[in-house]
Amino acid sequence: MEVIQAPNQLLRVKTKSVRIITPELKKTTSEMIKLTQTFSDPEGVGLASTQIGKDLQYFVILKNGKNFIAVFNPKILSYSKTTKLFFEGCLSIPRYWGEIKRSTSVEVSYLDINGKLVKEKLTGNNAWFFQHEYDHLQGKLFMDLVLEQKSRLYKAVGRDRAGAEIFEEVKI
Repeated sequence: MEVIQAPNQLLRVKTKSVRIITPELKKTTSEMIKLTQTFSDPEGVGLASTQIGKDLQYFVILKNGKNFIAVFNPKILSYSKTTKLFFEGCLSIPRYWGEIKRSTSVEVSYLDINGKLVKEKLTGNNAWFFQHEYDHLQGKLFMDLVLEQKSRLYKAVGRDRAGAEIFEEVKI
């Protein structure tokens, strides 16, 4: 299993609902979690089905900074009016980062790995990660938001002596 890189058109697919959470689908999400955990720059905090070439509505995501969960047929029911500027990257667009304005909380629903309906309010990083992965299922990349929001885009060009990443702004 590999993460598909932009500009591959598979990242632009609008996904279809999962009808049944099969043992094969559970195995796939388990493999996605293992793959996501191998990334450190950027750190893997989520991976959507489109990023591995699948066209169904599911993703894996880090929750509460601790454990990964599998999310099937997600919906964002409401977005908070309060937003925050996030410095966002993506495993499918390595070395690029953008300033993205996203809601600080969202009300969501989804099916968990056992097919149980979950409805909850997510805040902070949980809300941010969910919105990012949800966008993937709509065929949308963070780069699209950079353009829509007329935001700034940066490219990682190396590291300084202390090991910190050096970024240069990319004119778009």
